[in-house]
Amino acid sequence: MDVDWEELGWERLGDGVGRRRLPVWDATVGLVLGEKAVLLYDTGSTLREGAELRAQAEVLAGGRRVTHIALSHPHFDHVLGTAVFAGAEVYGAVGLDELLVRERDAVRRSAVRHGVDPVSAAEAVDVLVPPRHTVSGEWTLDLGGRQVLLANVGPGHSGHDLALLVPDAAGAEVVFCGDLVEESGEPQAGRDAIPSRWPAALDRLLALGGEEAAYVPGHGAVVDATFVRTQRDELARRFGVS
Repeated sequence: MDVDWEELGWERLGDGVGRRRLPVWDATVGLVLGEKAVLLYDTGSTLREGAELRAQAEVLAGGRRVTHIALSHPHFDHVLGTAVFAGAEVYGAVGLDELLVRERDAVRRSAVRHGVDPVSAAEAVDVLVPPRHTVSGEWTLDLGGRQVLLANVGPGHSGHDLALLVPDAAGAEVVFCGDLVEESGEPQAGRDAIPSRWPAALDRLLALGGEEAAYVPGHGAVVDATFVRTQRDELARRFGVS
């Protein structure tokens, strides 16, 4: 029986491909269903949020569990729910594994500073799961009847930006961009941003998806290549790079 994605609060982007915009910070989580595996792109800002995503993903996947997780970058609203996905293989940009171990307290402080309950933040950080698999270039995953591509296109928004390309979803490719692209506000450049490299990271995103792809930002509505190119040029002007 087909499940109504929208009824669960998910935006369906293609056959077996969708995303949910989480409350409070409007962070995007992506879901890709294969015949043999289920991939989640980012995991939310708390263990409770992660558990809700896990339950919804299992409904959308017909009772199957999430088997693969790709983390777009190390910020709290994208990684703190990972521990609830027991047994999932976790992927991230090269170096993210060491950073999430080394900077646990900084991730916790950032979560609390942005409004996460201190107890919830501490609980999530205590069991924070670093990637087991690190991507230095591109990595193709076979989910069964569907191959997806993980691409280390950063640095830019952070030092460890990982994009996800889902080919031929509803006749067009879908690119999950993480916070390299933001639609609901000006792209945020925190202390770990690499402004001089950010425009080049967006060039790599555009090369990855092409002109007809749907680009899914870390925050905000789905956009097209023109939007990404415009944001690339605005960032170049903002940071004084070409």
